[in-house]
Amino acid sequence: MKDNSLPTRDRILQAAGKLFHRDGIRAVSVDAIAEKAGVTKRTLYYHFRSKDDLIAAHLQTRDEPNLALFKRWFDEAEGDVSGKVAGIFRQLAHSARSAKWKGCGFLRTSVELINLPGHPALVVARAHKKRVEDWLASTFTKAGASSEAASLARQVMLLLDGAFSVVLLHRDPSYMETAAEAAADLVRHGISNSNLSAVPPTGRTT
Repeated sequence: MKDNSLPTRDRILQAAGKLFHRDGIRAVSVDAIAEKAGVTKRTLYYHFRSKDDLIAAHLQTRDEPNLALFKRWFDEAEGDVSGKVAGIFRQLAHSARSAKWKGCGFLRTSVELINLPGHPALVVARAHKKRVEDWLASTFTKAGASSEAASLARQVMLLLDGAFSVVLLHRDPSYMETAAEAAADLVRHGISNSNLSAVPPTGRTT
């Protein structure tokens, strides 16, 4: 059902998002988006210069909400930093048990546009993934892993995006739970090693 109370641009983005999620970006035509949004193609192209720009704008609308959701799951999880990071994975495992779950929209888009590395949507996708990585690095730095933070964040991102792909392939959310355990171990050991390296050796005079 169309929400005619929304501004036209937002209505187009909402319609595009639903269709892209259901069918993928390549399978969805501009005609289908315009019809679902209740606008003409001319109106759609008034707000978006091309379908490529619409795809990029769609991903942009998911950037902040996705990161905010990760932050909320992190804050709500119990335990230390390692347990809270694992909590993000476990929440994703719970989401993956829904029949409507289709993995990470940023990764799905990157696969569909694999031959177009300069596509504006991929620019948005890369920026989003970097924002998540930077947030993780900042979180690990605050937890005392200053020397390991950037590497640790990159390792967690590899687990996260790898788990997205494998869960989608096998339709088995338990892979995400296994990734949760691996992420917790990585973070725990990374912070511990960083803290140990920060302690000056004993028996040395200055």
